Amino acid sequence: MDPVFLITGASTGIGAATARAAVDAGYRVVLGARSLDKLEALSAELGGPERALAVECDVTEWADNERLVRGALDAFGRLDVVYANAGFGAKRGWLEETPEHWKAMVLTNVLGAAYTVRAAIPALKESRGHVLLTGSVAGRRALPGSLYSATKWAVTAMGEAIRADLNDTGIRTTVIEPGMVDTPFFDDPGEGRLHPDDIARAVMYAVSQPPHVDVNEILVRPTAQPT
Repeated sequence: MDPVFLITGASTGIGAATARAAVDAGYRVVLGARSLDKLEALSAELGGPERALAVECDVTEWADNERLVRGALDAFGRLDVVYANAGFGAKRGWLEETPEHWKAMVLTNVLGAAYTVRAAIPALKESRGHVLLTGSVAGRRALPGSLYSATKWAVTAMGEAIRADLNDTGIRTTVIEPGMVDTPFFDDPGEGRLHPDDIARAVMYAVSQPPHVDVNEILVRPTAQPT
């Protein structure tokens, strides 16, 4: 039976590229995001609900994360990889965004990722599966005026905290740390940025290792990125 790969933030960018790469590698996928229309279009592209299940999900809501995991188990009977990828950014500068934008970002990038992993752990223990989180180069160095950077530092710490907690279960943990990627995350496309497929290949490298190999962090920068 083909393994099952769950992805949040799956409607565009890195999430959608990873879903395509996972299906190409023989996985069935569970696609979670708030944009159900985009998820359903991607599901149809990837073979329909028998190969790619679309589930509307707001990761900041615990019940949505429970429903996402339950949907995977009800449809496919197992769960092997969970990729907590949902997230978004903010302008740099402590006065540049509204407090409401900040709140939504922190809840999505930090609490949302934690909720997704928490909901999935019982099923991953059964499969001796794999947890992945989307961090960032901004989670390795503080960016001036960037609360987004602080959320990704939290994700870096979260990955290690999860790894240590699950160390004796057979579950592997990987934090994927992209540099600048040409995705809807940025308002203006830029020269020399990574493509979502570049990050998807890094994800698939981590999950394709033999069970005794746990690639804990992958930092991927475009060649032209100076810092």
